Amino acid sequence: MKQPYLLGIDIGTSACKVAVFDREGHVKSAGTGDYAVYYPHPGWAEQDPEEWWRVICRTVREVIQKGNISPEQIAGVGIDGQSWSAIPVDKEGRVLANTPIWMDTRSQYICDRLNREIGEERIFETAGNSLQPSYTTAKILWYKENLPEVYGNIYKILQSNSFIAFRLTGEMTQDVSQGYGLHCFDMKKAVWDDEMCALLGIPREFLPEIVPCDQVIGRVTEEAAALCGLCEGTPVVAGGLDACCGTLGAGVIHPGETQEQGGQAGGMSICLDTYKADPRLILGYHVVPSLWLLQGGTTGGGGVMRWFEHEFADYERSIAAEKGMSSLGQLNVIAEKVPAGSDGLLFLPYMAGERSPVWDPDAKGVFYGLDFSKTKGHMVRACMEGVALALRHNLETAREAGAEADVLCAMGGSANSLLWTQIKSDITGKTIIVPSSDTATTLGAAILAGVGTGMYSGYEEAVALTVHETRRHEPNPENREVYDRAYSKYLKLYESLKELMHSM
Repeated sequence: MKQPYLLGIDIGTSACKVAVFDREGHVKSAGTGDYAVYYPHPGWAEQDPEEWWRVICRTVREVIQKGNISPEQIAGVGIDGQSWSAIPVDKEGRVLANTPIWMDTRSQYICDRLNREIGEERIFETAGNSLQPSYTTAKILWYKENLPEVYGNIYKILQSNSFIAFRLTGEMTQDVSQGYGLHCFDMKKAVWDDEMCALLGIPREFLPEIVPCDQVIGRVTEEAAALCGLCEGTPVVAGGLDACCGTLGAGVIHPGETQEQGGQAGGMSICLDTYKADPRLILGYHVVPSLWLLQGGTTGGGGVMRWFEHEFADYERSIAAEKGMSSLGQLNVIAEKVPAGSDGLLFLPYMAGERSPVWDPDAKGVFYGLDFSKTKGHMVRACMEGVALALRHNLETAREAGAEADVLCAMGGSANSLLWTQIKSDITGKTIIVPSSDTATTLGAAILAGVGTGMYSGYEEAVALTVHETRRHEPNPENREVYDRAYSKYLKLYESLKELMHSM
């Protein structure tokens, strides 16, 4: 019998990642596929779920072919996806409109109204999260008020991973880890709250059945198999939130363990076995049963460096082949020559407003301290330090909420930068362990499929087999004083500019 494999699909913000793993977590084959984010108006950020599906089908087929894998060898499929989608589909499963994504803030006025009418405390008591425009809740009501022709035809509202699971199996579900996007989700009981549905004005029938993340919800249909190259009948599990699957893929499955996120967005996830909510942070269920994740989610993560490279690294791209080093690698080199603290240059990484802990859709990215002595290297390092300062802000907020992080397990593309990871260690004062950072999220999705189909006896066995430390960063005490001063200024800079940002 040929060796069985697990397939993980990650629906990211800028691209999908697909990887095939063996039982020990080794990557047999992997690939990516890009798609667009659309910004039709200020404050809007949306994507076309049909585009996700087309790109995923193509990428799955390419990955299977590249790895010389027989479709019959795929024993199970797990899917993770970006947070807070609001995909409206009709009874036939047709997508009725693009979905606003987690960066979208168009529904701020709806949140303001609901917080006044229902009460912020009442909403928070049920949901364990403050009502913000980034979440799914107000996006549904935005359809009602602005796209009545769409709203009138909604059968279900799906999340990113549940939409792809539906396209693969024909089953519409809602996994428990993505429940936190809706404020009618009871965070203590993991059920829909009918009373809060009525108060918010969200029809209960719009919400699919809540299922465990590792539950096999269906099997690949004949139609889906023809499109993506999988074998008809392959089991598909519900999957979960990308940050949660990345947390699993980084080996975080015990209370107190913490994942540090270095994808498009930044932040952290602290594993809890007791309910601890704070309106400044984000609380959701882990993909691992009976656990929560207290999360800090920022808009500025690896996306900051991608933005900087796209806008300011034409020269580095032009000599990449000659140097034998990518443009991002060259930016790392020039940033390494700059001392800790970037000679006083500070960067606020609020490139799409900011999420936790400030929750300000009007916040803006800022370089502060530019003068004629500053170089491109200063700006690159300041970008890295700004993202790390936002991480510290969330970690310190979590500590105030009673959740202390110890060692951080890093994941995402940013963890490939030794400099950036060391900066995060220095600024937070935390030891950072790096497992297989590029594959943590897809590995987490694949582990869900492995547990759901019986390839693993449970999560302890899965993590022991698949997650291995590749390097470790300890905070440099020589930089502590510099970064403590920078953090104090970082906090003051936002508070000083907040009123001006809002007036713009």
